[in-house]
Amino acid sequence: MSTDPQQDWQDWQHWHEQREAAVASSYGPLSLTGTHWLSDHPEGRIPDVPGEWRADDGEVVLTAGAEDAITVDGKPLIGTVRLTADHAPIHESRVESAGRRLVVLRREGLWAVRDFDPDSAARRSFAGIEATPYDERWVVPGVFRPYEETRSVRVENADGRERGLGLAGELSFELHGGEHTLQVAVEEDGSLWAVFADATSGRDSYRFRFLRPPAPAADGSVTVDFNRALLPPCAFADHFICPFPPPGNTLDTAVPAGERRLSPS
Repeated sequence: MSTDPQQDWQDWQHWHEQREAAVASSYGPLSLTGTHWLSDHPEGRIPDVPGEWRADDGEVVLTAGAEDAITVDGKPLIGTVRLTADHAPIHESRVESAGRRLVVLRREGLWAVRDFDPDSAARRSFAGIEATPYDERWVVPGVFRPYEETRSVRVENADGRERGLGLAGELSFELHGGEHTLQVAVEEDGSLWAVFADATSGRDSYRFRFLRPPAPAADGSVTVDFNRALLPPCAFADHFICPFPPPGNTLDTAVPAGERRLSPS
């Protein structure tokens, strides 16, 4: 933790400004206008999405004619191409049509197409993110204790379906004089990721939020900074499938720090 509160505040302000810019970017979360599961469209036609989309043998088969105005890897598609899940940033996804990015997604063996449109109503009406100004009191020491092996729990997602959520350990810390614990995942770069709610959730803040502490030290110590609590993608567009907090990840204390909700337009 830093010993320069003024620098910490400036760093947080820069982070907040960069975060709003990323959210409002052409292919940020505000531009998502639909997540279309191919199992819901067995005939291959997705309403308002050009082309014909079918799942086949571990891939997605996309068929398009000239009237669909689809490009794949920057070249017009007239015919058929086989696609796997996109992993590049949205603006680098393979399929485009009239400025929209059509992103191939796979979850638990099911395929979907996401439609990112820079001209979405949500992006046009975005007025910012309400966030509590930086306060050093919300920066606390924590300890990460990994499980012997990763666990998977079924949790409800924002689209109403249950899916598995992988959890790698527990993050313990103290707030308001009490000990608290969150179950967390470990990202590829070693950083942690928690889905949590608290006493402000659904009232003074969105119904749940994300927390992304840095990679713990060798002894498990890690800084927990609630000033950087994040709104989940589904706070910006209804078409994301964010997981709800797993059992035990609803704090019984108020955390009015970090991002709280969208600013009214």
